[in-house]
Amino acid sequence: MTNQALTQAGLNLIQQALSIYDSDLKLAVCNAPFAEMFNLPKELTTPGASFADTIRHLVGKGEYGEVDDVESFVQDRVETALAFQPHYVERTRSNGRMLSIEGAPLPQGGWVTVYTDITETKAQERLLRTRSEQLSEEVLKRSEELSATNRALAATNKALMEARRELTEMEARTRLTTEMMPAHIARVDANGRYTFSNRRLHMVMPGRPASIVGRHFSDALGKQAYAKILPHFEAALEGRQNTFEFTHEASSRRIRVVFTPDPLEPGVYILSQDVTEETQTRAALQQTRRREMAAQLTSGMAHDFSNLLTIILGMQSKLERMYLGSNAEPLIAATLQAARRGGRLLNRIADITAHRRWQPEALALGPFLSDLQTLATPSLPSGITLQVADETQNRLMVDHGLLQDALLNLILNARDACKDVGTIRVIAQEFKDTWLQISVTDTGPGFSEEALDHALDPFFTTKGGEGSGLGLAMVYDMTKLAGGDMRLSNTATGAEIRLRLPLRRAINLPKAGLVLLVEDSPDIRTSVREMLTDLEFTVVEAASVAEARALAQDLPDIVLVLSDISLEGEEPGLDLADHLPNLPLRLMTSLPPDHPLHEKARARVPVLAKPFDAQALTRFLGLGKDQK
Repeated sequence: MTNQALTQAGLNLIQQALSIYDSDLKLAVCNAPFAEMFNLPKELTTPGASFADTIRHLVGKGEYGEVDDVESFVQDRVETALAFQPHYVERTRSNGRMLSIEGAPLPQGGWVTVYTDITETKAQERLLRTRSEQLSEEVLKRSEELSATNRALAATNKALMEARRELTEMEARTRLTTEMMPAHIARVDANGRYTFSNRRLHMVMPGRPASIVGRHFSDALGKQAYAKILPHFEAALEGRQNTFEFTHEASSRRIRVVFTPDPLEPGVYILSQDVTEETQTRAALQQTRRREMAAQLTSGMAHDFSNLLTIILGMQSKLERMYLGSNAEPLIAATLQAARRGGRLLNRIADITAHRRWQPEALALGPFLSDLQTLATPSLPSGITLQVADETQNRLMVDHGLLQDALLNLILNARDACKDVGTIRVIAQEFKDTWLQISVTDTGPGFSEEALDHALDPFFTTKGGEGSGLGLAMVYDMTKLAGGDMRLSNTATGAEIRLRLPLRRAINLPKAGLVLLVEDSPDIRTSVREMLTDLEFTVVEAASVAEARALAQDLPDIVLVLSDISLEGEEPGLDLADHLPNLPLRLMTSLPPDHPLHEKARARVPVLAKPFDAQALTRFLGLGKDQK
């Protein structure tokens, strides 16, 4: 079978009648339904048949109704076909059947026409139209009901959109709040993966990532930290809320964590805070309380013992002036020596139990260590070398007097360990951005096992009758008073003592400019003003927080605010830290160190205890020799 035959067979399967005439209006092809629909003779369905003859034939059979001028009708149809304009028409045939005719020109010239019997379709349309009229009233009723429902739905949608907007705003506010909190806030599912987290983990645990949603506990925290928190996490999954603290080894920071079980679905809410400074402050407060208790226990005994020593010394002095023979002189001398040593021991006890506090001031460790070297070297044998090194950056907040006493004590202990030959090294370093670490090493024999266990205990000594056993205890007391720690160890060449003090960087205050002095006592205000003007500052004065705020708004050139904690009105001077956050603030007070306001102030800004002189104020403001 040829391709033409196959094409013709395919066209014959189409239900619609189809004809194609070329540009000369000669029949190119038609299908069987075309011949059957119009009952055309074979010569009009054979390729090459004339379009005009086909129209003429159909007019003669009445296909177009009554036509008065056949040739004019045929000519009109021929001219329309030659124009090749696409068209669609519907008409009723002489037999009453409805016919749709759709024609379209071909790109190479010619015409294709499709004829479709739409009689049944039109009947269905009339039936639907009739039924539509019958149902119109019901449809109208239903439409009104639907319209009312749509209005109610629109109102509901509007309420839902408003609720969604409020929820979105609430979520945004909640997220903003969590981001502003100085803590890590998160939620972990039962599998240990973060489903929510603010971006504060790296601030609480330096070195850890900020974006951790979707990550596992162990990946976000690191294996060491994960091992410490895992038992508490498992307890929270079982429904038990718990709070605990641990030390983050990588940063040496103290972290407090609260695990709260999720009441709705398996998971745990987490609140983590860096409490390093709080822990250091707490350690200092505990040490202060221990010292106060020790002072209460020993003060009465020391007083009575001092009186006894005074009597003994007086009686021995009388005996020394009496000639009791050569055998009595060594006994009298030994008794006097023992009594004087007892007096020195009382002084050491007084140093430990006396009411002292850590009073940090801005200090450059380089000049401080140089002065320490100058001060200690005359006490060392010629065979012992003292080396100092400062590896810190900028100035730090340190109690000059207490640190100097502690390091002198350690240097003299190292001198005794080295005998007459050796090297003592004092090195100051910043440790993990958390501690000021000062190491004192020597080339002596090192600590014994017993000394490593008990050297910090009061009255423990390895020097026999020559030692009081209070030297290292005093240094340990100083480090605890600052909120720090003290560690003893042996190296390959001797002993090592490491003091770790809280690392507090000093703010470089201006050395000239306008100072806002806030003090409610006129006499003290006058005295402090004179001290400041002697330091080449200009001064403006206020007696209350409200007055200070008003002056700060009108005077943009203020470079420093120096205020008492206790002022006129209800607001303490510490509130200026919140009211004037862009100005450096320093506080002064006569409140005792354990007063709540004093403790709260020390946690935020440096505080100078009253009474003080010009020299103390100079050091406090970082203007002394050691602060440059």
